[in-house]
Amino acid sequence: MLFHFVAQDKQGRIKEGNISQPNLQATLDFLASQNLKPISVRPIAFEKAKKGIRIRKESISLTDKVFLTKYLSLMLKVGTDLFSAIDILIEDFESGPARRFLLEIRSNLEKGQPFYLAFQNHPDYFSQVVINLIKAGESAGNLEKTLEQVSSDLEREKELSSKVKSALIYPIILVVASFFMIIFLATFAIPKLSEMFLSTGKEVPIYTKIVLGVGMFLNRYVFIIIPLIIGVPLILYFYFSRNKKGRLYFNNLLEKIPVVKDLVSKMALQRFASVLGSLIKAGMPIIQAVEVTAQAVGNPKYEASLNRIAKEYLGKGISIGDSFKKEKIFPAVVSNLLAIGEKAGHTEEILFTLSTFYESEIDVALKTLVSFIEPVLLVVIGVIVGGIALSLIVPVYQLVGQF
Repeated sequence: MLFHFVAQDKQGRIKEGNISQPNLQATLDFLASQNLKPISVRPIAFEKAKKGIRIRKESISLTDKVFLTKYLSLMLKVGTDLFSAIDILIEDFESGPARRFLLEIRSNLEKGQPFYLAFQNHPDYFSQVVINLIKAGESAGNLEKTLEQVSSDLEREKELSSKVKSALIYPIILVVASFFMIIFLATFAIPKLSEMFLSTGKEVPIYTKIVLGVGMFLNRYVFIIIPLIIGVPLILYFYFSRNKKGRLYFNNLLEKIPVVKDLVSKMALQRFASVLGSLIKAGMPIIQAVEVTAQAVGNPKYEASLNRIAKEYLGKGISIGDSFKKEKIFPAVVSNLLAIGEKAGHTEEILFTLSTFYESEIDVALKTLVSFIEPVLLVVIGVIVGGIALSLIVPVYQLVGQF
């Protein structure tokens, strides 16, 4: 059991830290043996996850993952033992899944279990790539270097994710704001104008009738329509993100959009190069490394292709370069560079170079996508809002002209 103590030595100096002992009495005996007078001793208990209904599974944030791996690596590098490093990090997290995870690591180490086991027990927190990297690093005795590499990979993943989100945030805000503006017009403004037009008894244009009809329908069933508008996108999100068939269908849909197809392909290639390079560098056998990369690449077509490379080509003794040449989904530059890297014995370096190259390509593709989306959205929204305004202004102008 882990205890946190505050004690005073013979010189009156205050000492504070964590120690692992079977019970409180053993902790007090240990402090006495070290000539320390205890001021306070308290057990550090495992924090239980809060019960309740959650829309999303509890997880450790990407920022916390970067923090954990980076500072564990740093503390191991400067000579801090693993137990002390974990204790320091436990104190940095007051609550939450990160603290519970660190306490689990501490408990496993006390039982003599390997460090990677806690990561392996939480595949919902960490990808198979991270788990296998840490397992390989611990087996090879270079855990600090492996954690540093994992931290670097997670930072790059976070940076790439931030770039995608920041590029898409303006179009999303534009769509959401325009949507609510249109709903407001159709639900509240149009019905009042409809009553005014009907009271005059005059004939209105057909497009005005359509707009008024839609507005009256939305006004009448607004309490049904709004939950549907919120619920349907949530259902689609969970279907496309959590279901394998849904992900495949969504990926096929994206590949029919030229600008988006280019971005999706480059993101998959960057992920492939980064992950495979890290696994090979950690010393994992090439076939196993390709299989793990297939799980992490995040694209069903590339996943299927990598699985074929591992089982049907590499498994039969075909070289890396020739194996990738058989799969046309990979650009010629990728397969050719892998063939060169394999002959020179620098496959992981070639893969890291490809990863860096595709990162810059993703930046260009994102800028192209945003420059395409923004004017299209503005035109579509302008046509919708302009159409609604025109359909209402024309009848009002006709009525005014009669007086």
